[in-house]
Amino acid sequence: MATSGRDSHAAPHASPPHASPHASPQGPPTAPLRTAIAGAGMIGRVHLDAVRRTGAPVVGISASTPARAKEAAAALGVDRAFDSSEELVTSDEVDVVHLCTPNDVHARLAELALRAGKHVVCEKPLTTSPATADALAELAASSGRVAAVPFVYRYHPMAAEARARVRDGRAGEVRLVHGHYLQDWLSEPGDTNWRVDAVAGGPSRAFADIGSHWCDLVEWVTGHRISELTAVTQTVPRDGGRPATEDAVQLLFRTDLGATGSVTVSQISPGRKNRLWFEVDGARTALAFDQENPESLFVGSRGENATVLRDPALLSPEAARLSVVPGGHPMGYLDCFAAFVRDVHAAIRGDGAGGAFPTFDDAARMVRLTEAVLRSAADRSWKEVS
Repeated sequence: MATSGRDSHAAPHASPPHASPHASPQGPPTAPLRTAIAGAGMIGRVHLDAVRRTGAPVVGISASTPARAKEAAAALGVDRAFDSSEELVTSDEVDVVHLCTPNDVHARLAELALRAGKHVVCEKPLTTSPATADALAELAASSGRVAAVPFVYRYHPMAAEARARVRDGRAGEVRLVHGHYLQDWLSEPGDTNWRVDAVAGGPSRAFADIGSHWCDLVEWVTGHRISELTAVTQTVPRDGGRPATEDAVQLLFRTDLGATGSVTVSQISPGRKNRLWFEVDGARTALAFDQENPESLFVGSRGENATVLRDPALLSPEAARLSVVPGGHPMGYLDCFAAFVRDVHAAIRGDGAGGAFPTFDDAARMVRLTEAVLRSAADRSWKEVS
């Protein structure tokens, strides 16, 4: 299978690694799942918090340099600072690795970890190359290890409630899907980050970083898949004339089941911190969810509109499972991460206690979707999505 760029390390086939006593598919583990985090930035700390909330030990951490790893280990109460992420993902002292590094090294580290017999949780984008993403998904399947990607907005109880109302027919046939994902952290000319750079971050930024979350969530909620799209991108000037990837994307799409839709993705919208919002318009009702106000779901109809509040006693079983505290006790982003990691650990233990979680297959699809967005924006045409 052809690969390209700095992601060209993964192969589609591999012999399954030796089984670990900490992760037997035949029964519960004989010891706690030893987890290590590659990457000590904001998202690495979110992963660390989620792992600790499951009760699993975090045995090590790595960062961009050995010195920074030592600083992070001391600050976060982690026993070991690995000198490199490569050392971390192949260590015999680790069962599960979380990859929270810049995007350009995800593929290489994920491949090393899988070949070393580790279970892998990798931040998105899985890679910056569709061919490599597909190869990694194949490698994960052949390895027998759990390989997951944290599209964690699926774990908001009220997003799960929207899914249940679509899937059981209460919303009626889905006709229209629309929304936006808006942030402002790169809205000023002097704002910068490693994600702005096309080498470290990949050829797409705004869409690969947050647009993929929106698309994964609405596909999960509706059961529809985006099959055809046309896109426009925008990049704003930055201080010093530094080259940058796209800051905003506007997308029109059709789905495989006959719905149409649109989404605006932006990291330059002042005042919008993390506003993932979607609406699904069915033949009977419309359902709207706002990630910044996650305790409710809008349910609209010709006769009467309603705001459904999170209350596990009143929700569908799927949503109630994720609603771990009573109504009136707000849940949020960190709770989603913790629920995701609980499901991943349940799958590793093979105890049947968890639910389905987003996998490398889901992540590879979002890489292919991102490529279609960039190709469409480049030649201003409609593109099919595989």
